[in-house]
Amino acid sequence: MEEQVGAFWHRWITRTANRHYPEAAVSLEDNRKQLGIIFRALGGDGGLKIESSYASDHYGHRSLLQRIAGSDKRVNNAWRDDRALLLPPLIDLFADSALNRDLYLWLAMLAATPIREGKYHWIEQNRHNTLLTLQRFPGLQPRYQRLAEAVIALRPPLEKLPSQQQQSEKAIRAAILHPTTASPFPNHPLLSIIPVPLWLVLPPEQQGDQPQQESDKENNPNPTENSPPKEKAAAQRRKAERTENPDGKSGLIALRMETLFSWAEYLKVDRTTDDDEDEDAESRADDLDHLSISRDAETSRSRVKFDLDLPAAEYDDTPLSEGLLYPEWNYKTGQLVKNLCSVIPLLATAAQPCDLPPSLRRSARKVRRQFEALIPSRSWFRGEMEGAEIDLEAFIEFSADQRGQRQGAEPALYRDFRSGNRDLATLLLADLSLSTDSWVNNHSRVIDVIRQSLHLFSDALSHTGDRFALYGFSSRSRDHVRFHQIKTFEEPFNETTRGRIEAIKPGYYTRMGAAIRHATTLLSRQPANRRILLLLTDGKPNDLDLYEGRYGIEDTREAIFEARREGLYPFCVTIDEEGGGYLPHIFGPGGYIVIRRPEELPLRLPRLYAQITQGGE
Repeated sequence: MEEQVGAFWHRWITRTANRHYPEAAVSLEDNRKQLGIIFRALGGDGGLKIESSYASDHYGHRSLLQRIAGSDKRVNNAWRDDRALLLPPLIDLFADSALNRDLYLWLAMLAATPIREGKYHWIEQNRHNTLLTLQRFPGLQPRYQRLAEAVIALRPPLEKLPSQQQQSEKAIRAAILHPTTASPFPNHPLLSIIPVPLWLVLPPEQQGDQPQQESDKENNPNPTENSPPKEKAAAQRRKAERTENPDGKSGLIALRMETLFSWAEYLKVDRTTDDDEDEDAESRADDLDHLSISRDAETSRSRVKFDLDLPAAEYDDTPLSEGLLYPEWNYKTGQLVKNLCSVIPLLATAAQPCDLPPSLRRSARKVRRQFEALIPSRSWFRGEMEGAEIDLEAFIEFSADQRGQRQGAEPALYRDFRSGNRDLATLLLADLSLSTDSWVNNHSRVIDVIRQSLHLFSDALSHTGDRFALYGFSSRSRDHVRFHQIKTFEEPFNETTRGRIEAIKPGYYTRMGAAIRHATTLLSRQPANRRILLLLTDGKPNDLDLYEGRYGIEDTREAIFEARREGLYPFCVTIDEEGGGYLPHIFGPGGYIVIRRPEELPLRLPRLYAQITQGGE
């Protein structure tokens, strides 16, 4: 009976304290694409992804019912960091779904507004950015006003707030409703504010860096009450016990002790692993009141290093030279760090010459027929010093000049029948990282699709007579960027080249910047009017030693800028479905294409090349 009454009470008080409208909820997943377009179109950083934020504690006022029910302790804020724009996964604050959707649009537009330089409190920064956004887009004013009034209606009456918070709350409401006329924020306690859904907060890792005013310290002598998350975490003490290591099959364990159910969450915190970095471990630990610690001699590091250790020299590909040093762009310092990456040219040791695989021969014939239009037609070239036969017109002109006693240069009296020259050079650089070992369907892997693409691409170009080279790359930190030589510009296309294509295999990571810089060096040496750098990949740049997220994207972008300064035309072909989120930032809006169905890549790659080369002639 006690349990039934308790369950009824819990349901009733939770439902009564709830101030959300699930029937009008709008999800980020349904609006992610639209928000990404708006954010980038209005000037937002194209290298940032749109991701879901995670809930964090807030220390503002809660109603009596919410405190009794224990609800609304945590809130999904919106913020922007070096990697992504993080928005709430779901917005159900208003009874009108259109208002919930407008809030998503407003947050994306606010995040696209440049941040004012200088050190300002984040609340003052939001007031200024709101003002600037409305000035940039005056037509947004009515929609923003409706949002502002709806947000104010959610906030508690001033008289229910503690007296020391009322002045700050008045300033916050003025900034929400009248950002154009509101005064800058005074130096009043601003740490225990009620969340403002219209504003962006600081990233969680920076929330403890905001300077605390002297008046805050006087009104808040206890650092565990109404303090920022980092200050509270530093002062928080937790219960802990040593226990046996669970089997890991289930993250949640139900315990029944004297008819009381409780939930314990198993988190593997492996302190024997040096290079495991879990940025969310602290925030997840904050959610637990009771920590259990166990010994586990097994480490994930050993398993990862087993997979990614370099093979012994007798089993590895043959190095063609010592490591070639290239710079790398550090976007945080805005500097190109010299001689930071070592690119090692390699040649497949076990490659055996072979013919075109039988499964591709029919496709190869089809591609060749399509490429016949690219083959320059044969025609007579007049006025040659040497040739197949006498050029009668040139001979008659020369005879007339002789009778007129005009002395000219040495006569060119021959003509020759030959094909024209398209005068272009193409270097195809294929991503051979470990991610290409994944399956695209039940019959082939990404690396198999890349291998087929290289076969058909090189077969087609060999029939047009275009000069081309094939290389692949992968990496294992900046000290070992592997650059696989499949075909150089000087080598003929033959069975040896096909054997090297068959020998490619996936491994390691994707340090694009260094590979693109070395490919730029090779391609820039070619004496052609048009030089094309074609990158074939299945994902974004990544590697060990922090070459992740924005760092790798910005370094790759800088490498593309360097290639363009050398007169090259870089173009990316990817099968990464999320490529549209970061490739415009790297290659520009017209410098890439996303192949939605990877199995179509072998046939589409030659066609893309044909379109690129025809468009430039």
